[in-house]
Amino acid sequence: MIEVGNGVGKPAVLGAEEDSTNIRMEGKALIAAMNYAGEAGCEIHTDSEFWINVLTKWAPTWEKQGWKKKSGPIKNLEVVQELWNLYTKYPVTLKWVKGHAGIEYNEMADEWANKARQGAKLP
Repeated sequence: MIEVGNGVGKPAVLGAEEDSTNIRMEGKALIAAMNYAGEAGCEIHTDSEFWINVLTKWAPTWEKQGWKKKSGPIKNLEVVQELWNLYTKYPVTLKWVKGHAGIEYNEMADEWANKARQGAKLP
């Protein structure tokens, strides 16, 4: 997760899991950002259309249906539920950005995600 303040971006939270997927870790990054901002809220720029759709379109219906969908189980359900809880608790705005398009802080987030996967820690 990259924190941006006064026009400067820096990594604020890093994380990694053994045997994980990009989708799962993108969800975990959103959780980290929402927890980091807390009640102050935040605007999150993400290239993950999947997670934006989960939070803005699908999760409200899944919750009403007892966290089930017609086509089968919800993958990464614990991540979905934690994210939904935070998204509905804190003032969060999600903005989609195109990935791998030279957007400075998105590229920085990708770079640090790769470093975290290789075991990097924040100083």
